[in-house]
Amino acid sequence: MGFNVYLSGEIHTEWRDEIQRGAEAAGLDIVFTAPVTDHPASDAAGDHLGETSSQFWRDHQSSKVNAIRTRTLIEKSDFVVVRFGDKCKQWNAAFDAGYCAALGKPYTTLHDEGIVHPRKEVDAAAQGCCQSTGQVVETLRYVLQA
Repeated sequence: MGFNVYLSGEIHTEWRDEIQRGAEAAGLDIVFTAPVTDHPASDAAGDHLGETSSQFWRDHQSSKVNAIRTRTLIEKSDFVVVRFGDKCKQWNAAFDAGYCAALGKPYTTLHDEGIVHPRKEVDAAAQGCCQSTGQVVETLRYVLQA
């Protein structure tokens, strides 16, 4: 049984690579997808649509183009991992989790114990709350091999 897993959230650490390596080592049949993790490229996603009058409109334009990718990949996924780091607020990750909840798409959160309280509503709707990439891999292993 193959799985499509979307890896949402924080872009400042190697957590995606850790999960992919762990899944490969466990012999799991998973196709991983993710948002554009190159921050400047993501910010410029809508620049081809023309110049804007302010940074607000540039961000607005680019967020709409990014949403095409994000929404499509989440909708096509079987499962979503939403990573929250401590460097930024990651409102986009919270939005992705809410989108999963609205779609009835299973997801797990991934974050350190130190930020449990501000993520409590997102965690409450999740099918799992992981604190390490190893826990994510073990969850995937269980789902695919149990």
